[in-house]
Amino acid sequence: MTPSPSASTALPLTRRHWLGWTAVSLAAGGGGAWAAGSPGGAPPGLDDAGSVRLLERLSWGATAASQQALAEAGTAGYLAAQLRSAPAALPPEAQAQIDAMAITRTPMEVLAIDMQGRQQAIKDLPDEEARKAAQETYQRDMRALQREAERRFVLRAVYSPAQLQEKMTWFWMNHFSVFAGKADIRAMVGDYEDRAIRPHALGRFRDLLGATVRHPAMLRYLDNAQNAANRINENYARELMELHTLGVDGGYSQRDVQEMARVLTGHGVSLRPLGEPPPKLKAEWTRQYVRHGLYEFHPQRHDWGPKELLGQPLQGQGMAELDEALDRLARAPATARFVSRKLATYLVGDAPPPALLEAMAESFTRSDGHIAAVLQTLFASAPFQASLGKRLRDPVQYVMAGLRMGYADRVLANPDPALSWLQRLAEPLYGRATPDGYPLDSAAWTSSGQMAVRFEVARALAGAGAAALYRPDGAPPPRVAPPALAQSAYYRALEPQLAPATRVALARAASPLEWNTFLLSAPEFMYA
Repeated sequence: MTPSPSASTALPLTRRHWLGWTAVSLAAGGGGAWAAGSPGGAPPGLDDAGSVRLLERLSWGATAASQQALAEAGTAGYLAAQLRSAPAALPPEAQAQIDAMAITRTPMEVLAIDMQGRQQAIKDLPDEEARKAAQETYQRDMRALQREAERRFVLRAVYSPAQLQEKMTWFWMNHFSVFAGKADIRAMVGDYEDRAIRPHALGRFRDLLGATVRHPAMLRYLDNAQNAANRINENYARELMELHTLGVDGGYSQRDVQEMARVLTGHGVSLRPLGEPPPKLKAEWTRQYVRHGLYEFHPQRHDWGPKELLGQPLQGQGMAELDEALDRLARAPATARFVSRKLATYLVGDAPPPALLEAMAESFTRSDGHIAAVLQTLFASAPFQASLGKRLRDPVQYVMAGLRMGYADRVLANPDPALSWLQRLAEPLYGRATPDGYPLDSAAWTSSGQMAVRFEVARALAGAGAAALYRPDGAPPPRVAPPALAQSAYYRALEPQLAPATRVALARAASPLEWNTFLLSAPEFMYA
Protein backbone atom coordinates (compact mmCIF):
# COMPACT_ATOMS: atom_id res chain seq x y z
CA MET A 1 0.00 0.00 0.00
CA THR A 2 1.23 3.51 -0.79
CA PRO A 3 1.73 5.35 2.50
CA SER A 4 0.08 8.67 3.15
CA PRO A 5 2.78 11.36 3.33
CA SER A 6 1.03 13.30 6.07
CA ALA A 7 -0.43 10.55 8.21
CA SER A 8 2.52 9.78 10.46
CA THR A 9 2.92 11.25 13.95
CA ALA A 10 6.38 9.74 14.53
CA LEU A 11 9.37 11.85 15.48
CA PRO A 12 10.63 13.96 12.55
CA LEU A 13 13.76 12.93 10.67
CA THR A 14 16.29 15.73 10.99
CA ARG A 15 18.88 16.72 8.41
CA ARG A 16 21.59 15.27 10.66
CA HIS A 17 19.73 11.95 10.88
CA TRP A 18 19.31 11.87 7.11
CA LEU A 19 22.99 12.51 6.43
CA GLY A 20 24.00 9.71 8.77
CA TRP A 21 21.49 7.29 7.27
CA THR A 22 22.55 8.13 3.72
CA ALA A 23 26.26 7.90 4.53
CA VAL A 24 25.80 4.38 5.90
CA SER A 25 23.80 3.37 2.83
CA LEU A 26 26.34 4.84 0.42
CA ALA A 27 29.20 3.12 2.25
CA ALA A 28 27.36 -0.15 1.75
CA GLY A 29 27.69 0.50 -1.98
CA GLY A 30 24.19 -0.32 -3.11
CA GLY A 31 20.89 1.28 -3.86
CA GLY A 32 18.47 -1.59 -3.69
CA ALA A 33 17.93 -5.32 -3.79
CA TRP A 34 16.91 -5.71 -7.42
CA ALA A 35 17.91 -9.10 -8.77
CA ALA A 36 19.09 -9.46 -12.35
CA GLY A 37 17.42 -11.71 -14.86
CA SER A 38 18.93 -14.45 -16.98
CA PRO A 39 22.67 -13.94 -17.59
CA GLY A 40 22.66 -14.72 -21.29
CA GLY A 41 20.84 -11.61 -22.55
CA ALA A 42 18.32 -8.89 -21.83
CA PRO A 43 15.74 -10.31 -19.41
CA PRO A 44 12.56 -11.15 -21.35
CA GLY A 45 10.19 -10.69 -18.42
CA LEU A 46 11.08 -8.01 -15.89
CA ASP A 47 8.96 -7.30 -12.87
CA ASP A 48 7.92 -3.69 -12.18
CA ALA A 49 10.98 -2.90 -10.10
CA GLY A 50 13.31 -4.45 -12.66
CA SER A 51 11.68 -2.44 -15.44
CA VAL A 52 12.17 0.79 -13.51
CA ARG A 53 15.82 -0.01 -12.83
CA LEU A 54 16.42 -0.80 -16.51
CA LEU A 55 14.79 2.48 -17.54
CA GLU A 56 16.84 4.42 -15.02
CA ARG A 57 20.04 3.07 -16.55
CA LEU A 58 19.03 3.56 -20.18
CA SER A 59 17.48 6.98 -19.66
CA TRP A 60 17.73 10.10 -17.53
CA GLY A 61 15.03 8.65 -15.28
CA ALA A 62 11.93 6.49 -15.34
CA THR A 63 8.56 8.11 -15.99
CA ALA A 64 5.05 6.72 -16.27
CA ALA A 65 5.24 7.17 -20.06
CA SER A 66 8.54 5.30 -20.38
CA GLN A 67 7.31 2.53 -18.09
CA GLN A 68 4.28 2.12 -20.35
CA ALA A 69 6.43 2.18 -23.50
CA LEU A 70 8.66 -0.57 -22.08
CA ALA A 71 5.65 -2.66 -21.08
CA GLU A 72 4.10 -2.35 -24.55
CA ALA A 73 7.27 -2.96 -26.59
CA GLY A 74 8.87 -5.53 -24.33
CA THR A 75 12.48 -5.32 -23.23
CA ALA A 76 14.00 -6.34 -26.58
CA GLY A 77 11.74 -4.04 -28.57
CA TYR A 78 12.35 -1.09 -26.28
CA LEU A 79 16.13 -1.60 -26.38
CA ALA A 80 16.10 -1.84 -30.18
CA ALA A 81 14.12 1.39 -30.47
CA GLN A 82 16.41 3.24 -28.09
CA LEU A 83 19.52 2.07 -29.92
CA ARG A 84 18.29 3.63 -33.16
CA SER A 85 19.47 7.21 -33.70
CA ALA A 86 16.37 8.92 -35.04
CA PRO A 87 14.67 12.32 -34.66
CA ALA A 88 12.41 12.44 -31.63
CA ALA A 89 9.56 14.89 -31.17
CA LEU A 90 9.49 16.92 -27.96
CA PRO A 91 6.27 18.19 -26.39
CA PRO A 92 5.15 21.35 -28.25
CA GLU A 93 5.78 23.57 -25.21
CA ALA A 94 9.39 22.36 -24.96
CA GLN A 95 10.01 22.63 -28.69
CA ALA A 96 8.60 26.15 -28.73
CA GLN A 97 11.15 27.23 -26.12
CA ILE A 98 13.98 25.74 -28.18
CA ASP A 99 12.68 27.27 -31.42
CA ALA A 100 12.71 30.74 -29.83
CA MET A 101 16.40 30.53 -28.86
CA ALA A 102 19.06 32.54 -30.67
CA ILE A 103 21.17 29.39 -31.05
CA THR A 104 18.26 27.85 -33.00
CA ARG A 105 17.32 30.88 -35.09
CA THR A 106 20.85 32.02 -35.98
CA PRO A 107 23.65 29.80 -37.30
CA MET A 108 26.60 29.42 -34.97
CA GLU A 109 28.92 30.86 -37.62
CA VAL A 110 26.94 34.10 -37.70
CA LEU A 111 26.77 34.33 -33.92
CA ALA A 112 30.50 33.77 -33.44
CA ILE A 113 31.54 36.21 -36.17
CA ASP A 114 29.16 38.84 -34.79
CA MET A 115 30.53 38.44 -31.27
CA GLN A 116 34.09 38.66 -32.59
CA GLY A 117 33.21 41.88 -34.39
CA ARG A 118 31.69 43.31 -31.24
CA GLN A 119 34.80 42.43 -29.26
CA GLN A 120 37.01 44.23 -31.74
CA ALA A 121 34.71 47.25 -31.74
CA ILE A 122 34.94 47.41 -27.94
CA LYS A 123 38.74 47.56 -28.11
CA ASP A 124 38.47 50.49 -30.53
CA LEU A 125 36.25 52.61 -28.24
CA PRO A 126 38.18 55.66 -27.05
CA ASP A 127 36.34 56.09 -23.73
CA GLU A 128 37.21 53.75 -20.85
CA GLU A 129 33.74 53.88 -19.29
CA ALA A 130 32.16 53.12 -22.64
CA ARG A 131 34.53 50.16 -23.12
CA LYS A 132 33.67 48.84 -19.68
CA ALA A 133 29.91 49.08 -20.27
CA ALA A 134 30.20 47.51 -23.73
CA GLN A 135 32.35 44.69 -22.36
CA GLU A 136 29.78 43.92 -19.66
CA THR A 137 27.05 43.76 -22.31
CA TYR A 138 29.23 41.53 -24.47
CA GLN A 139 29.90 39.13 -21.58
CA ARG A 140 26.21 39.04 -20.68
CA ASP A 141 25.26 38.17 -24.26
CA MET A 142 27.94 35.48 -24.42
CA ARG A 143 26.66 33.96 -21.19
CA ALA A 144 23.15 34.05 -22.64
CA LEU A 145 24.24 31.91 -25.60
CA GLN A 146 25.72 29.32 -23.25
CA ARG A 147 22.63 29.46 -21.05
CA GLU A 148 20.43 28.72 -24.06
CA ALA A 149 22.48 25.59 -24.80
CA GLU A 150 22.14 24.54 -21.16
CA ARG A 151 18.37 25.11 -21.14
CA ARG A 152 18.01 23.15 -24.36
CA PHE A 153 19.99 20.27 -22.85
CA VAL A 154 17.62 20.14 -19.85
CA LEU A 155 14.48 20.25 -21.99
CA ARG A 156 15.74 17.43 -24.17
CA ALA A 157 16.97 15.34 -21.24
CA VAL A 158 13.65 15.64 -19.42
CA TYR A 159 11.18 15.39 -22.32
CA SER A 160 12.74 13.60 -25.29
CA PRO A 161 11.47 10.05 -25.87
CA ALA A 162 14.90 9.20 -27.37
CA GLN A 163 16.36 8.92 -23.90
CA LEU A 164 19.36 6.74 -24.68
CA GLN A 165 20.48 9.11 -27.41
CA GLU A 166 20.23 12.04 -24.99
CA LYS A 167 22.12 10.19 -22.28
CA MET A 168 24.83 9.15 -24.73
CA THR A 169 25.04 12.71 -26.04
CA TRP A 170 26.03 13.80 -22.53
CA PHE A 171 28.54 10.94 -22.29
CA TRP A 172 30.27 11.96 -25.50
CA MET A 173 30.14 15.66 -24.62
CA ASN A 174 32.03 14.66 -21.48
CA HIS A 175 34.43 12.38 -23.38
CA PHE A 176 35.18 15.06 -26.00
CA SER A 177 34.92 17.78 -23.38
CA VAL A 178 35.24 21.50 -24.08
CA PHE A 179 35.10 24.30 -21.52
CA ALA A 180 32.54 26.93 -22.47
CA GLY A 181 34.26 29.57 -20.35
CA LYS A 182 37.35 29.72 -22.58
CA ALA A 183 37.64 32.42 -25.27
CA ASP A 184 34.48 32.54 -27.42
CA ILE A 185 33.41 28.91 -26.94
CA ARG A 186 30.17 30.07 -25.30
CA ALA A 187 29.00 31.04 -28.78
CA MET A 188 29.97 27.61 -30.15
CA VAL A 189 29.15 25.02 -27.48
CA GLY A 190 25.47 24.63 -28.40
CA ASP A 191 26.35 23.93 -32.03
CA TYR A 192 29.15 21.59 -30.94
CA GLU A 193 26.64 19.49 -29.02
CA ASP A 194 23.99 19.67 -31.72
CA ARG A 195 26.05 19.07 -34.86
CA ALA A 196 29.26 17.33 -33.79
CA ILE A 197 28.04 15.10 -30.93
CA ARG A 198 24.30 14.34 -31.01
CA PRO A 199 24.03 13.01 -34.60
CA HIS A 200 26.80 10.48 -33.93
CA ALA A 201 26.05 9.56 -30.30
CA LEU A 202 24.87 6.09 -31.34
CA GLY A 203 26.66 5.92 -34.69
CA ARG A 204 30.24 5.16 -35.73
CA PHE A 205 32.99 6.32 -33.40
CA ARG A 206 35.14 7.36 -36.37
CA ASP A 207 32.41 9.73 -37.60
CA LEU A 208 32.05 11.18 -34.13
CA LEU A 209 35.80 11.62 -33.82
CA GLY A 210 36.02 13.37 -37.18
CA ALA A 211 33.16 15.73 -36.33
CA THR A 212 34.79 16.81 -33.08
CA VAL A 213 38.23 17.27 -34.68
CA ARG A 214 36.93 19.79 -37.20
CA HIS A 215 34.55 21.69 -34.94
CA PRO A 216 35.74 25.20 -34.02
CA ALA A 217 34.83 24.68 -30.35
CA MET A 218 37.36 21.84 -30.04
CA LEU A 219 39.98 23.54 -32.19
CA ARG A 220 39.68 26.67 -30.06
CA TYR A 221 39.57 24.88 -26.71
CA LEU A 222 42.70 22.80 -27.25
CA ASP A 223 44.61 25.61 -28.98
CA ASN A 224 44.89 24.03 -32.41
CA ALA A 225 44.00 27.36 -33.99
CA GLN A 226 47.53 28.38 -32.94
CA ASN A 227 49.15 25.19 -34.26
CA ALA A 228 51.29 25.93 -37.31
CA ALA A 229 54.45 24.71 -39.03
CA ASN A 230 57.52 25.86 -37.11
CA ARG A 231 55.22 26.94 -34.23
CA ILE A 232 53.93 23.53 -33.17
CA ASN A 233 51.34 23.36 -30.39
CA GLU A 234 50.98 19.81 -29.05
CA ASN A 235 47.96 20.38 -26.77
CA TYR A 236 45.30 18.91 -29.01
CA ALA A 237 47.48 16.10 -30.37
CA ARG A 238 48.22 14.88 -26.84
CA GLU A 239 44.59 14.98 -25.66
CA LEU A 240 43.38 13.45 -28.93
CA MET A 241 45.47 10.38 -28.21
CA GLU A 242 45.37 10.25 -24.41
CA LEU A 243 41.74 11.23 -23.74
CA HIS A 244 39.82 10.71 -26.97
CA THR A 245 41.20 7.55 -28.58
CA LEU A 246 44.12 5.37 -27.39
CA GLY A 247 44.12 6.18 -23.67
CA VAL A 248 47.10 7.03 -21.51
CA ASP A 249 48.36 3.42 -21.70
CA GLY A 250 47.59 3.08 -25.40
CA GLY A 251 51.13 2.43 -26.58
CA TYR A 252 51.90 5.74 -28.24
CA SER A 253 55.09 7.71 -27.68
CA GLN A 254 56.03 11.36 -27.32
CA ARG A 255 57.18 11.21 -30.92
CA ASP A 256 53.67 10.10 -31.93
CA VAL A 257 52.29 13.15 -30.14
CA GLN A 258 54.70 15.37 -32.04
CA GLU A 259 53.84 13.74 -35.35
CA MET A 260 50.11 14.07 -34.65
CA ALA A 261 50.64 17.74 -33.84
CA ARG A 262 52.32 18.17 -37.22
CA VAL A 263 49.35 16.44 -38.89
CA LEU A 264 47.04 18.95 -37.20
CA THR A 265 48.94 22.03 -38.33
CA GLY A 266 46.83 24.37 -40.44
CA HIS A 267 43.52 23.05 -39.12
CA GLY A 268 42.00 26.04 -37.37
CA VAL A 269 39.24 28.60 -37.05
CA SER A 270 38.45 31.57 -39.27
CA LEU A 271 36.20 34.37 -38.04
CA ARG A 272 36.38 36.35 -41.25
CA PRO A 273 32.96 37.21 -42.75
CA LEU A 274 31.43 34.18 -44.44
CA GLY A 275 31.16 35.79 -47.85
CA GLU A 276 34.70 37.11 -47.87
CA PRO A 277 37.09 35.69 -50.51
CA PRO A 278 39.85 33.31 -49.37
CA PRO A 279 43.09 34.85 -48.17
CA LYS A 280 45.74 35.60 -50.76
CA LEU A 281 48.05 32.59 -51.04
CA LYS A 282 50.81 31.33 -53.25
CA ALA A 283 49.44 29.78 -56.40
CA GLU A 284 50.40 26.23 -55.39
CA TRP A 285 48.48 26.58 -52.14
CA THR A 286 45.32 28.24 -53.39
CA ARG A 287 43.73 24.97 -54.47
CA GLN A 288 44.57 23.40 -51.09
CA TYR A 289 42.72 26.01 -49.03
CA VAL A 290 39.40 24.81 -47.53
CA ARG A 291 36.81 26.59 -45.45
CA HIS A 292 33.51 25.14 -44.14
CA GLY A 293 31.74 27.58 -41.86
CA LEU A 294 34.29 28.57 -39.24
CA TYR A 295 36.52 25.55 -39.87
CA GLU A 296 39.55 26.38 -41.99
CA PHE A 297 42.42 24.38 -43.43
CA HIS A 298 45.12 26.92 -44.19
CA PRO A 299 47.86 25.26 -46.29
CA GLN A 300 50.39 27.99 -45.58
CA ARG A 301 50.26 27.04 -41.88
CA HIS A 302 50.51 23.29 -42.50
CA ASP A 303 53.66 21.22 -42.10
CA TRP A 304 54.01 19.43 -45.43
CA GLY A 305 56.92 17.20 -44.47
CA PRO A 306 56.64 13.36 -44.34
CA LYS A 307 55.17 11.96 -41.14
CA GLU A 308 54.94 8.66 -39.29
CA LEU A 309 52.25 7.68 -36.77
CA LEU A 310 52.19 4.58 -34.54
CA GLY A 311 55.15 3.11 -36.38
CA GLN A 312 53.74 3.49 -39.89
CA PRO A 313 54.19 6.30 -42.43
CA LEU A 314 51.23 8.41 -43.48
CA GLN A 315 50.60 8.23 -47.21
CA GLY A 316 48.42 11.30 -47.66
CA GLN A 317 49.31 14.95 -47.66
CA GLY A 318 47.58 18.09 -46.40
CA MET A 319 43.99 17.51 -45.31
CA ALA A 320 44.18 13.85 -46.35
CA GLU A 321 46.80 13.25 -43.65
CA LEU A 322 44.29 14.03 -40.92
CA ASP A 323 41.67 11.58 -42.16
CA GLU A 324 44.31 8.87 -42.53
CA ALA A 325 45.56 9.53 -39.00
CA LEU A 326 42.04 9.49 -37.56
CA ASP A 327 41.29 6.20 -39.33
CA ARG A 328 44.40 4.72 -37.75
CA LEU A 329 43.57 5.99 -34.27
CA ALA A 330 39.89 4.98 -34.43
CA ARG A 331 40.74 1.42 -35.54
CA ALA A 332 43.59 0.84 -33.11
CA PRO A 333 42.97 -2.02 -30.63
CA ALA A 334 43.90 0.35 -27.79
CA THR A 335 41.04 2.67 -28.81
CA ALA A 336 38.56 -0.21 -28.77
CA ARG A 337 39.68 -1.11 -25.26
CA PHE A 338 39.79 2.46 -23.94
CA VAL A 339 36.39 3.49 -25.29
CA SER A 340 34.81 0.23 -24.15
CA ARG A 341 36.14 0.75 -20.62
CA LYS A 342 34.71 4.25 -20.44
CA LEU A 343 31.33 3.12 -21.73
CA ALA A 344 31.25 0.25 -19.24
CA THR A 345 32.26 2.53 -16.37
CA TYR A 346 29.45 4.91 -17.30
CA LEU A 347 26.77 2.25 -17.73
CA VAL A 348 27.85 -0.59 -15.40
CA GLY A 349 30.15 0.54 -12.60
CA ASP A 350 33.56 1.61 -11.42
CA ALA A 351 35.24 -1.78 -11.98
CA PRO A 352 33.65 -3.50 -15.00
CA PRO A 353 34.69 -7.17 -15.36
CA PRO A 354 37.54 -7.89 -17.81
CA ALA A 355 35.42 -10.38 -19.74
CA LEU A 356 32.80 -7.70 -20.42
CA LEU A 357 35.46 -5.24 -21.57
CA GLU A 358 36.93 -7.84 -23.90
CA ALA A 359 33.52 -8.60 -25.40
CA MET A 360 32.79 -4.91 -25.91
CA ALA A 361 36.19 -4.28 -27.50
CA GLU A 362 35.62 -7.22 -29.86
CA SER A 363 32.23 -5.75 -30.80
CA PHE A 364 33.86 -2.35 -31.36
CA THR A 365 36.44 -3.86 -33.72
CA ARG A 366 34.02 -6.19 -35.50
CA SER A 367 31.51 -3.38 -36.18
CA ASP A 368 34.19 -0.83 -37.15
CA GLY A 369 33.44 1.20 -34.05
CA HIS A 370 29.64 1.23 -34.23
CA ILE A 371 28.58 2.56 -30.84
CA ALA A 372 25.10 1.01 -30.85
CA ALA A 373 26.62 -2.42 -31.51
CA VAL A 374 28.99 -2.03 -28.57
CA LEU A 375 26.11 -0.95 -26.34
CA GLN A 376 24.04 -3.90 -27.49
CA THR A 377 26.83 -6.20 -26.33
CA LEU A 378 26.94 -4.39 -22.99
CA PHE A 379 23.15 -4.48 -22.46
CA ALA A 380 23.01 -8.23 -23.15
CA SER A 381 25.67 -8.98 -20.55
CA ALA A 382 25.16 -10.46 -17.11
CA PRO A 383 27.28 -7.73 -15.43
CA PHE A 384 25.00 -5.04 -16.83
CA GLN A 385 21.89 -6.78 -15.58
CA ALA A 386 23.45 -7.41 -12.18
CA SER A 387 24.46 -3.76 -11.84
CA LEU A 388 20.97 -2.30 -12.22
CA GLY A 389 20.02 -0.27 -9.18
CA LYS A 390 23.61 -0.21 -7.92
CA ARG A 391 25.26 2.61 -9.92
CA LEU A 392 25.54 5.92 -8.06
CA ARG A 393 24.08 8.81 -9.99
CA ASP A 394 26.41 11.72 -10.58
CA PRO A 395 24.88 15.21 -10.11
CA VAL A 396 23.68 15.61 -13.71
CA GLN A 397 21.97 12.22 -13.65
CA TYR A 398 20.54 12.89 -10.20
CA VAL A 399 19.00 16.25 -11.09
CA MET A 400 17.65 15.10 -14.47
CA ALA A 401 16.10 12.01 -12.84
CA GLY A 402 14.43 14.17 -10.21
CA LEU A 403 13.02 16.46 -12.89
CA ARG A 404 11.69 13.52 -14.90
CA MET A 405 10.19 11.93 -11.82
CA GLY A 406 8.34 15.00 -10.62
CA TYR A 407 7.85 17.21 -13.67
CA ALA A 408 7.64 14.99 -16.77
CA ASP A 409 3.93 15.67 -17.29
CA ARG A 410 4.17 19.48 -17.37
CA VAL A 411 6.93 21.16 -19.36
CA LEU A 412 9.23 23.41 -17.35
CA ALA A 413 8.87 27.09 -18.15
CA ASN A 414 12.24 27.94 -16.62
CA PRO A 415 15.04 25.33 -16.42
CA ASP A 416 17.44 27.83 -14.80
CA PRO A 417 16.94 26.59 -11.20
CA ALA A 418 18.09 23.13 -12.30
CA LEU A 419 21.23 24.68 -13.80
CA SER A 420 21.91 26.41 -10.50
CA TRP A 421 21.55 23.10 -8.66
CA LEU A 422 24.14 21.55 -10.96
CA GLN A 423 26.46 24.45 -10.26
CA ARG A 424 26.11 23.87 -6.53
CA LEU A 425 26.70 20.15 -7.01
CA ALA A 426 29.99 20.93 -8.82
CA GLU A 427 28.94 19.53 -12.21
CA PRO A 428 27.71 22.51 -14.26
CA LEU A 429 27.00 21.79 -17.91
CA TYR A 430 29.98 22.60 -20.17
CA GLY A 431 31.84 23.73 -17.05
CA ARG A 432 34.77 21.31 -16.77
CA ALA A 433 37.88 23.47 -17.21
CA THR A 434 40.23 20.55 -17.85
CA PRO A 435 39.91 18.36 -20.98
CA ASP A 436 39.52 15.08 -19.08
CA GLY A 437 35.79 15.64 -18.53
CA TYR A 438 33.95 15.09 -15.28
CA PRO A 439 34.93 11.90 -13.41
CA LEU A 440 32.77 8.83 -13.95
CA ASP A 441 33.73 6.99 -10.75
CA SER A 442 31.41 7.05 -7.76
CA ALA A 443 34.07 8.21 -5.30
CA ALA A 444 34.13 11.63 -6.95
CA TRP A 445 30.54 12.30 -5.86
CA THR A 446 30.23 10.83 -2.34
CA SER A 447 31.88 13.42 -0.12
CA SER A 448 29.99 14.69 2.93
CA GLY A 449 29.75 18.12 1.31
CA GLN A 450 28.25 16.64 -1.85
CA MET A 451 25.68 14.70 0.15
CA ALA A 452 24.73 17.75 2.20
CA VAL A 453 24.07 19.75 -0.96
CA ARG A 454 22.12 16.86 -2.45
CA PHE A 455 19.76 16.97 0.53
CA GLU A 456 19.08 20.65 -0.18
CA VAL A 457 18.63 19.97 -3.91
CA ALA A 458 16.33 17.06 -3.06
CA ARG A 459 14.08 19.46 -1.15
CA ALA A 460 13.98 21.83 -4.11
CA LEU A 461 13.14 18.97 -6.50
CA ALA A 462 10.57 17.69 -4.03
CA GLY A 463 8.53 20.85 -4.45
CA ALA A 464 10.24 23.71 -2.63
CA GLY A 465 11.66 24.89 -5.96
CA ALA A 466 8.67 24.00 -8.12
CA ALA A 467 7.37 27.56 -8.42
CA ALA A 468 10.71 28.77 -9.78
CA LEU A 469 10.73 26.02 -12.41
CA TYR A 470 7.44 27.35 -13.79
CA ARG A 471 8.10 31.07 -13.48
CA PRO A 472 8.61 32.74 -16.85
CA ASP A 473 11.17 35.54 -17.05
CA GLY A 474 9.97 38.65 -15.27
CA ALA A 475 6.75 37.08 -13.99
CA PRO A 476 5.77 36.42 -10.37
CA PRO A 477 6.14 32.80 -9.25
CA PRO A 478 2.97 30.73 -9.74
CA ARG A 479 1.47 28.52 -7.06
CA VAL A 480 2.68 24.99 -7.72
CA ALA A 481 1.91 22.08 -5.42
CA PRO A 482 4.65 19.51 -4.68
CA PRO A 483 4.51 16.61 -7.15
CA ALA A 484 2.50 13.63 -5.93
CA LEU A 485 5.42 11.21 -5.83
CA ALA A 486 3.70 8.87 -3.39
CA GLN A 487 1.12 8.13 -6.10
CA SER A 488 3.66 7.82 -8.94
CA ALA A 489 4.19 4.68 -11.01
CA TYR A 490 7.86 4.88 -10.04
CA TYR A 491 7.13 4.65 -6.33
CA ARG A 492 4.54 1.91 -6.76
CA ALA A 493 7.12 -0.18 -8.63
CA LEU A 494 9.92 0.21 -6.10
CA GLU A 495 7.94 0.38 -2.86
CA PRO A 496 8.01 -3.39 -2.16
CA GLN A 497 11.82 -3.36 -2.26
CA LEU A 498 12.56 -0.28 -0.16
CA ALA A 499 15.07 -0.77 2.63
CA PRO A 500 13.72 -0.63 6.23
CA ALA A 501 15.54 2.65 6.90
CA THR A 502 13.85 4.25 3.87
CA ARG A 503 10.44 3.06 5.06
CA VAL A 504 11.08 4.52 8.52
CA ALA A 505 12.14 7.85 7.02
CA LEU A 506 9.07 8.07 4.79
CA ALA A 507 6.79 7.14 7.67
CA ARG A 508 8.14 10.05 9.71
CA ALA A 509 7.44 12.66 7.03
CA ALA A 510 5.13 15.41 8.28
CA SER A 511 4.07 16.80 4.87
CA PRO A 512 4.04 15.89 1.17
CA LEU A 513 7.08 18.12 0.65
CA GLU A 514 9.01 16.35 3.39
CA TRP A 515 7.94 12.92 2.13
CA ASN A 516 9.11 13.79 -1.38
CA THR A 517 12.39 15.09 0.03
CA PHE A 518 13.05 11.87 1.90
CA LEU A 519 12.27 9.75 -1.18
CA LEU A 520 14.56 11.83 -3.41
CA SER A 521 17.24 11.65 -0.71
CA ALA A 522 16.98 7.89 -0.25
CA PRO A 523 19.73 5.55 -1.47
CA GLU A 524 17.15 3.86 -3.71
CA PHE A 525 16.96 7.12 -5.69
CA MET A 526 20.64 8.01 -5.41
CA TYR A 527 21.41 4.77 -7.26
CA ALA A 528 20.12 3.70 -10.65
